[in-house]
Amino acid sequence: MIKLTVKLKTLLDRSEKNMGSGIHPVVKESALEMVKQAYQEGIFVQISAGYRSMEEQAKLYGQGRLGYNYGGKNYSDLSKPKVTNAMPGQSYHNYGLAIDYFIVSDDGKNAIWTVDAKWRRAADIGKSLGFAWGGDWSSFKDYPHLDMTGGLTYSQLKAGTRPKLISKVASDDNVKNTPAKDTGNQTIKSIQRTLKSRYNAKIDVDGYYGPNTKKALIKGFQTELNKQYGAKINLDGIWGPQTKASSPNVREGAKGNITYILQATLYLEGRNPHGIDGIFGNGTEIAVKAFQRAKGISADGIAGENTFAKLFG
Repeated sequence: MIKLTVKLKTLLDRSEKNMGSGIHPVVKESALEMVKQAYQEGIFVQISAGYRSMEEQAKLYGQGRLGYNYGGKNYSDLSKPKVTNAMPGQSYHNYGLAIDYFIVSDDGKNAIWTVDAKWRRAADIGKSLGFAWGGDWSSFKDYPHLDMTGGLTYSQLKAGTRPKLISKVASDDNVKNTPAKDTGNQTIKSIQRTLKSRYNAKIDVDGYYGPNTKKALIKGFQTELNKQYGAKINLDGIWGPQTKASSPNVREGAKGNITYILQATLYLEGRNPHGIDGIFGNGTEIAVKAFQRAKGISADGIAGENTFAKLFG
């Protein structure tokens, strides 16, 4: 019997339909690219959800809850178990900035929800394209979840602020190896240039956040700890117990190179401090709190050893 393999077009068509019309265009493009790249590795990924209206969120939140009302309508449904703790407006799906995915069988007929090597590889591909993965969360693991928030909080999104997302999907020109279009993130390029000039980092100024840039940030952090706090850390760019133990508490009002490194790393981890200038202002505090909440640590807006450990570890 000939073994049938699901076609890439089938996965793309299903995924595009499931994301809905309210999905952010960069999120949509990046999600479909994840499906394509995974398919090339023999991993069959399908997007199961994308944009979710407030009413749809209320319906999900009402599952397993008694007496839940939203917008004057009762959404309680005790016939089903609880599936989310996110009320309407408290999910990035409500703003078109999140997707869920799963793996399908080789013939494309069955969903596979086992979080195995293929599942994690799909998540890694997603992260390389700019997504944050729910499987990395500390307080609650949401393995199907990927999002791009631009560093915005739910309050900012509810107030009408929209993120400025930069696509990491290569253009056709780049695929053909022609220099017609530069897709690198300009802010990341600026960070990379600063790391090169300030710390003699051996990195490419390509506008993409990879392991070499992260190592350069840690090395810069170690350099400043030695210079400003008298630490005696080997400048190896590796996050270890000595570097963690030497981490200062950086809070609103702080100025200098460590604050710059904090802001740069927050931005690279998807939490925009709205200014990478070495001055810890309100935007940086909001970004720190958002990052802390996402990682399941105390959201006090102060970057100490636990926060730096989540950023660099």
